[in-house]
Amino acid sequence: MATLYDSIAEKAQELSGKVAEWRQQLHSHPELSYQEYRTSQFVADILKTIPGMAVETGVGYPTAVVGTLSAGVGPTIALRADMDALPIMEENQTPYRSQQEGVMHACGHDAHTSILLGVAHVLAERFERQELTGTVKFIFQPAEESTDENGLTGAVHMIRAGVLDGVDCAIALHMSPENPVGEIQVNAGYSMANVDVFDAKIFGTGGHGAYPHLGTDPIWMLGPVLQALHGIVSRKVSPLDAAVVSVGQIHAGSASNIIPSEVTVQGTLRSYTPEVREQLITEVEKVFSLVDILGGSYTFHAQRGEPALKNDETVNEWIKQTLQDLYPDCRLVHTPFGLGGEDFAYMAQRVPAAMFFLGCALPDGIKRELHTPIFDIDERCLPMGVTILAEIAKRFLEGQYQLKK
Repeated sequence: MATLYDSIAEKAQELSGKVAEWRQQLHSHPELSYQEYRTSQFVADILKTIPGMAVETGVGYPTAVVGTLSAGVGPTIALRADMDALPIMEENQTPYRSQQEGVMHACGHDAHTSILLGVAHVLAERFERQELTGTVKFIFQPAEESTDENGLTGAVHMIRAGVLDGVDCAIALHMSPENPVGEIQVNAGYSMANVDVFDAKIFGTGGHGAYPHLGTDPIWMLGPVLQALHGIVSRKVSPLDAAVVSVGQIHAGSASNIIPSEVTVQGTLRSYTPEVREQLITEVEKVFSLVDILGGSYTFHAQRGEPALKNDETVNEWIKQTLQDLYPDCRLVHTPFGLGGEDFAYMAQRVPAAMFFLGCALPDGIKRELHTPIFDIDERCLPMGVTILAEIAKRFLEGQYQLKK
């Protein structure tokens, strides 16, 4: 498929068996966020075999790993892969299925990690032949999927430890089971969502189910609240803006004949722009104030999570140009990636950065969506991921790609 710069593409293809082997080993031994001890050791051990690679472990967190290739004076690019898995019981019956009960690589982080290890090998040869000057940082990040007790993901810990100090730009990729191999999703600007959650309580007096007129019923009050919540996006937010308000949990009561004294409501808020993010939080709290009129009271708390991923226009153009040069038959899908969250957004707030989604759907006609028990990938996408990332880094260090001043 590749027609230009065949040396990198050929090297990536030569490594494809090894990259697939690494991916299957990681898939068989998944680890949850902040528990990636075996995974990080696996990564560090491989990096240490690469000539010229400086390896740091515990960068911001014990399971974080950073590999660095550097020569002479030049720019610095960071390439990032996440390493954690999800609390999902795998249903696939492949030879490499998860051996960890109730834990699965259902988001492709095993592929991201193995691809970046492949990129490290490809670029190391270029550095060894003294063809490149500058620096490439290979960031292997823990805890993209979940937060610690302080609400922090792995990206935040690594940034605070200085992983982006001196970095000029950063790139990451993500598996896309919605697209076949040979189809790649790119987008400039807002591409993934602000992720916020809310936790509210509605209070009444409760009472005996046979005598509802003697008290106030928070479950009755919940009815108009839910109706108003689901009307926020359609009636308060501009139709031109991406926004979601979803209720995920409602808890109340202890028996069929007891009217409870409180109801707990929890949900998620998704948006792209900072303005809509704040608007959603304000409007949701206003909705809960309806219970004041109905004779109840409420508490409301919103927790702001990771920010929206905003792909830098220039870096995104590099991705597109590289794809068009190396894979002219590849189909580029120009659309945002959805309202899921991605903590690479923290890195994109610090330096010009972009992520692209790499088609990986198996050609069996089965929908194997992210975060499902049957997620899997077509491993033919792996050498493509290696080639694209390595070529972008090479062109940036050579000066073919430059950031706007």
